[in-house]
Amino acid sequence: MNVAIVGWAHTPFGKLDNESVESMIVQVANGALAHAGIAAADVDEIVLGHFNAGFSKQDFTAALVLQADDALRFKPATRVENACATGSAAVHQGVKAIEAGRARIVLAVGVEQMTKTPAVETGNNLLRASYLREEGDIQGGFAGLFGHIAGAYFETYGDQSDALAMIASKNHKNGVANPYAQIRKDLGFEFCRKPSDKNPLVAGPLKRTDCSPVSDGAAAVVLTDANTALTMRLAVAFRGMSHVQDYLPMSRRDILVFEGCSLAWQNALEAAKLRLEDLSFVETHDCFTIAELIEYEAMGLVPRGRGAQAIREGWTQVGGKLPVNPSGGLKAKGHPVGATGVSMHVMTAMQLCGELPAPISVADATVGGLFNMGGAAVANYVSILERVR
Repeated sequence: MNVAIVGWAHTPFGKLDNESVESMIVQVANGALAHAGIAAADVDEIVLGHFNAGFSKQDFTAALVLQADDALRFKPATRVENACATGSAAVHQGVKAIEAGRARIVLAVGVEQMTKTPAVETGNNLLRASYLREEGDIQGGFAGLFGHIAGAYFETYGDQSDALAMIASKNHKNGVANPYAQIRKDLGFEFCRKPSDKNPLVAGPLKRTDCSPVSDGAAAVVLTDANTALTMRLAVAFRGMSHVQDYLPMSRRDILVFEGCSLAWQNALEAAKLRLEDLSFVETHDCFTIAELIEYEAMGLVPRGRGAQAIREGWTQVGGKLPVNPSGGLKAKGHPVGATGVSMHVMTAMQLCGELPAPISVADATVGGLFNMGGAAVANYVSILERVR
């Protein structure tokens, strides 16, 4: 262990009309420091994950973290961005600063406010995470991109509507018990399976219940070196981590394979000296249900083209052989782009420390993995975490 998470904070995700990017940053920055029992003056570096891409009029947001406490003034603060994996980019950047010996304590924050942006503009903002030269005219925006992927998967491996509805209903059921989740309602398989006025088709075979919601929210973690972590009340160590960046154009890749995701998992597990079956649970990037289905295959849980087996046989349910998204995932918890990766690290740490409600607590969880993805399997981040205190 070189680096560990020793404190965290998380806002509810959803439509937060009374919040701003600044207020959410301040809330979670102070919350994470308080949870860790660390004074702001002891922070050596700040990393902010904020995608923005037009969601916020206020840009140049790294210095807004200093609004949390005057003792943060003059600390180095940097904003990072890597599409929907922006939050993990912030966390990994903080880990690297500590591993390089440039910092002992890093505050990593992720934030996004999306719901104040009109729907058409929201779609255009998200589509900027694709290769606009070739993919900018896909009907349905970013949902259309994954609708295209779902359609291609169905053509290759058969209609997977049942599997996608099972994934959606699993994650919505889990989200009921997550106090931070945007959608805390068990929608059930039948509702998720059948198109209806309340669950219309959105893009290709994807229905509304196959798509993560537009969200506001923030999350933060405090990172420290190993020696400091072992003196803290709680410590969740990085056993392994990996960042793999793939080509942006889908035309240069087999989009049904998610090769970057697969390689990131292989690298992280090798660094951790673990196998996938050694993990107690996984939080994965279900921006759309088809993404979670393909990620079952990319992480090595099932062979290519057989993702449906994992959900159909209950493997990924809480209590199954490898619970996936016990938090409810992006599907139920919400997906404020810049905050998502940090949220995944918080949820994984909370799960390992027994801080989640009983219905979504994985029994005897010791090691958790998470996968955060930017674009259509372009930016691929995996972290493997283990509680050490």
